[in-house]
Amino acid sequence: MVFGAKLIAQSLHDLGVKVIFGLPGLPVTDIGQESLYLGLRFITFRNEQAAVYAAAAYGYLTGRPGVCLSVGGPGVFHIMAGIPHATANSWPLLVLAGSSETHNANKMAFQEVDAISLMTPHAKLALRPPYPDMIPGFIRDAYRAAMFGRPGPAFVDLPANLILGGHDVPRQRLSALPEAPKSTAPEDKIRDVVDALKAAKAPLVVVGKGAAYARAEQQIRNLIDRTGIPFLPTPMGKGIVPDSNAHNVSAARSTALKGADVVLVLGAKLNWILSFGLAPKWNPAAKIIQIDLVADELGKNGGDPALSLVGDVGLVIEQITSQLGGWRWQGQSSAFLHELQAAKSRNEERATKKAAVGKVPMRFERAFDIIKTTLDSLSNPADGDVVYVSEGANAMDISRSIFTMEHPRTRLDAGTYATMGVGLGYAIAAYAAYNFPEPEGAAGAQGRKKIVAIEGDSAFGFSGMEVETMARFNMDVLIFVMNNSGLYRGDTDSAEKYAERQRNTVAGNTTEGQGLSGWSLGYQTAYHKIAEMVGGIGIEARTPEELREATEKGFEARVPVVINVIIDSQSDLPMDFSWLDMVPPNQKKPKL
Repeated sequence: MVFGAKLIAQSLHDLGVKVIFGLPGLPVTDIGQESLYLGLRFITFRNEQAAVYAAAAYGYLTGRPGVCLSVGGPGVFHIMAGIPHATANSWPLLVLAGSSETHNANKMAFQEVDAISLMTPHAKLALRPPYPDMIPGFIRDAYRAAMFGRPGPAFVDLPANLILGGHDVPRQRLSALPEAPKSTAPEDKIRDVVDALKAAKAPLVVVGKGAAYARAEQQIRNLIDRTGIPFLPTPMGKGIVPDSNAHNVSAARSTALKGADVVLVLGAKLNWILSFGLAPKWNPAAKIIQIDLVADELGKNGGDPALSLVGDVGLVIEQITSQLGGWRWQGQSSAFLHELQAAKSRNEERATKKAAVGKVPMRFERAFDIIKTTLDSLSNPADGDVVYVSEGANAMDISRSIFTMEHPRTRLDAGTYATMGVGLGYAIAAYAAYNFPEPEGAAGAQGRKKIVAIEGDSAFGFSGMEVETMARFNMDVLIFVMNNSGLYRGDTDSAEKYAERQRNTVAGNTTEGQGLSGWSLGYQTAYHKIAEMVGGIGIEARTPEELREATEKGFEARVPVVINVIIDSQSDLPMDFSWLDMVPPNQKKPKL
């Protein structure tokens, strides 16, 4: 006779699972407890959404499905937010959820919901074992589905009577799954790509986070160094080739996309982040060659299906590099390279000027420059010993160009699905992947890493209570809350003016310029107090010197630290982003 919860925990242990993310509650609490008895870590969160975001990020960082455990009913609906998030990012995720008992089906049982119908359209696989002896096989199949092919989410619904009952079933010891099979591309197709690259006058390589997941950094670095082709990383593709590499044209992104005539896209989707590979952002005559794990992605939007390749990014790049031989792009005097260098210089000079503005309250750029400079002096950027998590519209977008990466998988942001609320869950996942003493580590991570989360004040509000989770599990995460008292931007830097606008809003006097805007948050909220409540350290920083001192203290601390950075409201910031086309080109968006 075996306890159902133990049967489930044994299955996870057999598959090599080391960490479970979730939230305890009936009927799944005993699964977490049985997992602890077997030596797994069960990180319990304050909200299921943060837990599922953490599990998805852990899957990306480790290359094995992150596991999330949830109660049924409302827990499943909270978990649901992470399912399309994992799908869009192509991250391996296994969700196990309890559900109402089978013998009370269709009687309005406790938290009864048809989770399989809910999950099936969005997950790679959704299963509900009808009998206890099928539990191990169903968990193995879901784990495999999450990991093989294009990674993504899989779901197993576990009825309460299977979890809590005792069952007379034999021990089914599962074998740990190997790495997902890898494939190369046909040699004749490789030759076509090589010929296109050699004929290019303005070649470009775009590197996406799929290449980071594939651990293809060595092959891609070799390609760039040997050929001298300019490269452009996506936001989470940063560090696959070091940002310090001379061929990096991130600072000239628009110029690169408009001018390139042959583009090699490595492990990135031609979605909104890359402006779909279409004009007007891209050269309409460009040949866009995609290398992807599955054929479904090839030829989408601006991709060229005739030249694109299916296969493992690292192996296919090895094939291309081999056939290129000693060829190197001779573009030193080309108009394309001249335009890239000019645009890069202009944009870097503009960024330097913004970072040097000394006014108080500080602007985003000045605050980020201080944080980066201070952290670089306390760590070794060449070793990649700091992992940056960032979320929040301007907090994420502006920090992306300031915080450079020298190693892959050391930057996490809102991702392809642009999901807010991921930041603290991601930070916990990164801590678990890099700092827990497990043999698999995070695919070769060396040494302990400091986890740094850069949060917009709105984004922090989605999951701020997870600071308590960090404290409970002794995670010394360093969190910066960029507090401009608003979503995107605040209303004012004056407490008196803010109070007046607040009174007008309450009184209904909300004509233009008098009441609080729709993007207002509480004026200079004391977010750092959350850390103090749970035994961490909370610091408010208003000046460059205060921020520098707080960063030093936060880096050295061995408890969670929240630094509440009071910055300029920047009420002149646009409410959109130049690289995001939400309004058709023939229409104009009114200014707010």
